Amino acid sequence: MTIRTILVDDESLAIQGLALRLQAHEDVDIIETCNNGREAIRAIKTHKPDLVFLDIQMPGFDGFSVVQGLMEVEPPLVIFCTAYSDHAIRAFEAQAVDYLMKPVDEGRLADALDRVRQRLNEKRQVQEIEKLREVLAEVAPQAMTDFAADDDAPASNRFEKLINIKDRGQIFRVDVDSIERIDAAGDYMCIYTADNSLILRETMKDLEKRLDPRNFQRVHRSTIVNLSQVRQVKPHTNGECFLVLESGAQVKVSRSYRDVVARFVH
Repeated sequence: MTIRTILVDDESLAIQGLALRLQAHEDVDIIETCNNGREAIRAIKTHKPDLVFLDIQMPGFDGFSVVQGLMEVEPPLVIFCTAYSDHAIRAFEAQAVDYLMKPVDEGRLADALDRVRQRLNEKRQVQEIEKLREVLAEVAPQAMTDFAADDDAPASNRFEKLINIKDRGQIFRVDVDSIERIDAAGDYMCIYTADNSLILRETMKDLEKRLDPRNFQRVHRSTIVNLSQVRQVKPHTNGECFLVLESGAQVKVSRSYRDVVARFVH
């Protein structure tokens, strides 16, 4: 898998330095370099790259203006590279893969590229499924019907592996597997991990769509639990029970969701 990449920076030395660091990653193919935002928009629309390393502060169109200028096309993945730390929150709100400070650290660069590879792999898997749908619809309509019937089965590549959470003026990148439970309070979710609790502004309905239902299940009207964190089931009155989690926390399961507990009891 080749990562077709464009580098955008108004400083030629910055482009050269980044290109030099990217030589260690054989799957990164630099197809174009740009010195300003207008050039970047034209190049991205022409070449349709997989990835863009994008400076933020440039004359004319800055990095965020470039992202905005791509709204009518399918945007590439973006890694912001900048000498300034005060744009990080806005960068992640623009759905950036990562935010790297200049001079770019090789370890941070490698981590960012790993996330790029994961996202591109997930995207290409979806595209392959769509191509298969088209072929089946043409040469084997009945098979296509069977395929569609199985489409509701959960697939791990459809769901988030990392969630960006803006909390207390910072961006936290939370590994989904580390989440223990989630409590709802209106349009806010309280995300609990073993060593932290964070507030995410999102509805429970929308958040559920991002989580693999094989691991995350609602056990109460306002609570989602990571089933892999459950260590004990304690019966309670009126058909209710408590789940004891890895951390020792206890979560009440209401009668409406007691079917979730059935998978633990044989």
